[in-house]
Amino acid sequence: MAVRYLAALLCGTCLTVVAPAAMAQDSHDHHPPADPHAGHDMGADVRSADPHAGHAMPMTSVLSGYPMTRDASGTSWQPDMSEHGGIHWGQGDWSLMAHAVLDLVHSDQGGPRGDAKTFIAGMIMGSARRDFADGSTLNLRGMISPDPLMGKEGYPLLLAAGETADGLTPLVDRQHPHDLFMELSASYARPVSDRDSLFIYVGLPGEPAFGPPAFMHRMSAMASPEAPITHHWLDSTHITFGVVTTGWIRDGFKLETSAFRGREPDQDRYDIESPDLDSWSVRASWNPSPEWSLQVSWADVKAPEQLEPDEDETRMSASAIHTRRIGTMGWWSTTLAWGAKTNDHDETKAGWALESAFSPDDRWTLFSRYERIETDELLPGHGGGHGDLYTVSKVSVGAVREWQIRSNVRFGVGGLYSVNRVPDGLAGEYGGDPDGGMLFIRLRLN
Repeated sequence: MAVRYLAALLCGTCLTVVAPAAMAQDSHDHHPPADPHAGHDMGADVRSADPHAGHAMPMTSVLSGYPMTRDASGTSWQPDMSEHGGIHWGQGDWSLMAHAVLDLVHSDQGGPRGDAKTFIAGMIMGSARRDFADGSTLNLRGMISPDPLMGKEGYPLLLAAGETADGLTPLVDRQHPHDLFMELSASYARPVSDRDSLFIYVGLPGEPAFGPPAFMHRMSAMASPEAPITHHWLDSTHITFGVVTTGWIRDGFKLETSAFRGREPDQDRYDIESPDLDSWSVRASWNPSPEWSLQVSWADVKAPEQLEPDEDETRMSASAIHTRRIGTMGWWSTTLAWGAKTNDHDETKAGWALESAFSPDDRWTLFSRYERIETDELLPGHGGGHGDLYTVSKVSVGAVREWQIRSNVRFGVGGLYSVNRVPDGLAGEYGGDPDGGMLFIRLRLN
C-alpha cells in the first residue's frame, strides 16, 4: 500500500500533511517556541480536518490519548516534542499514513580492513488506523526496506559485527542489510479510565519491548545513513519474526512485556521466518515532560546468533532522550543510551552511545555520534566463534542539506566523516586508527 501511494505522490497527488504536534503548557507553565503548525492541547484528542476525506483524522497515539509525536518504532517512546514524519489522509472510517526515506550512499572505509561500496538503504512505511465509539483503536502498520538490494554482505562499516551473509561465517567490519519486511504489525488499545489504557501489539515481523527506539526512528540518529556499531547492544531486536507485546499506560508512564523469537533474522532477506516465541522482555518508559523520554529494559534472549545456536543471552538497556524546539522550524535532539549483553558463560559486554542532531531550520541538519563497545567479534576464533575481548570506539560527524521539490517530497545531499579508535592488540589489523566517510543523496516523503 505504501509503495502505491508513494508512486501517486511523485505523480502529483495532493494529500494533507500533518505537521509536528505542539505541546500545551506543562506543570511549569512552559510555553513552547512559536510553531506555525502548532496550537493543540497535549492531552486532547486533537484532530485535523482532511478536505479529501470528509472526516477528521486523529492526532493522538494509537495506544492512548497522548500526542502521536510520542510514538516511535514498535511500541517505544520518544519525547512529545519530536516530529512526526508522514503524510496523513482519510478513507472512509480509516485514517491512513505514508512515510518514506530512501538513500543512495557511497561508503569508503579506510585501513587494511576497509572497503568501498555504493548502495541503496532506507524504508517505506504505511499504516491504517480505525477508531471505535468505545474509545478503542485498531492500527495496522507495514514497513519494507530496499536493503536486500545491496547484497547479503551489506556495506562496509568498520568495527561493526553481527549476523551472517552466508549462514557459515560472521559479518565483520560490515553492516548487515535489514530484511525486506521490517514490520508487519497490528495493535489494539482500549482506555480503561480517564488516565489509563491497555494495549496489545502483534508483529510478524515486529519490535519487542526492549531498548530505545530503533536508530532509523530516533530524531538524534535518523539524519545519518550510518548504522551505529552499538546496534546489537541497543536495538537489533527491531526486526523480530514473531512478537506479542501487552502493556499498560498511565499518563506519562508505560509498563510493557513481550514474548518474541530470540533468533535474529538469517541471511535470507526476502522471507518471513517462523514465529517461535521463545524469549521475553520487559520495559518501563517514562516521559516526565514533553522534552524528555526515559526507558529501562531487560530481555532473556534464546539463541540470538545463528552461528552459535546453543548460546543464550541476557540483555539490559537504559536510555534518555531529550528533544527541544528551536525557533519556528528548528529542533535539537540528543540520546544517551547504554546496553549490556551477558552470555551463558557470564561474560558481559557493554556498549555506550551518545548522539545528537541539530536542525536550525527546515533546510540543514547537523549530526554527530560517539560510541564505545566491548566486543569479541572483530577477530573471530577458530571455527568462527568469538575471539579476544577488545574495547573500541568511534566518533562520526556529518550534515545534510534538504530542498522541498514538491509539496510532500524533499531532496537532500549530505556527508559524514568518522574516526575509529582501536587498542594496541588491534592496531596491526586495522593499520592504527582508521577513518571513513559516506556521501549520500536522499529522497524523503514528509
